[in-house]
Amino acid sequence: MRTLFIGDVHGCAEELDALLAVCGWQPGDRVVLVGDLVAKGPDSAGVLARARERGLLAVRGNHDEHVLRWHQGYVKPGKKLKPQHQQVLDTLAPEDWAYLASLPLYLRLPELNVVAVHAGMVPGVPLEAQHREHLLNLRSITRDGTPSKRVDGGEPWASHWRGPELVLFGHDAMRGIQRYPHALGLDSGCVYGGRLTAYALPEGRFYSVPSRRAYMDATL
Repeated sequence: MRTLFIGDVHGCAEELDALLAVCGWQPGDRVVLVGDLVAKGPDSAGVLARARERGLLAVRGNHDEHVLRWHQGYVKPGKKLKPQHQQVLDTLAPEDWAYLASLPLYLRLPELNVVAVHAGMVPGVPLEAQHREHLLNLRSITRDGTPSKRVDGGEPWASHWRGPELVLFGHDAMRGIQRYPHALGLDSGCVYGGRLTAYALPEGRFYSVPSRRAYMDATL
């Protein structure tokens, strides 16, 4: 079976269509979206409709988690919702919410020796013991070994990952495509005017398409 791992789509439904076409996607191919399917881009509902209709797999991203918490009422009183997230709440159908709620924090594909996760994994910690916060938000490891969600908080966590499984992840658009022996980062900033990227196995090849435009300022 051919498996396509795709970086953060962020509501860029037309770019997702274009990338699947460039990859030569067929209904028999397995597709794994590495989180942040929604928010920031123009068509979160369209992305989820495609995922449901085509049987795409996905892991939960931090933005997926954020809108789910609002939808389910798990929000502290007085907090305000950003417009990018309000748009998601206003446009998703019940079946979209059910799909989002079904997404796991990680997918282990033992036949490929692969783990798909949105943000990252702390080196030296077994997968089942990874903290939810790190799976959704990790970016760096500080000099003293502390996990950090900041890009400027240290070195990329993936540079410290020694396997044995290959980790496919997204989340870190600032660093762009990351290539390490046992970890590949796939967020190439599509929603900010960059590209949408896929990595295909077993051929071990990257594919990408350009964004139609910048839908959001990367500094926001």
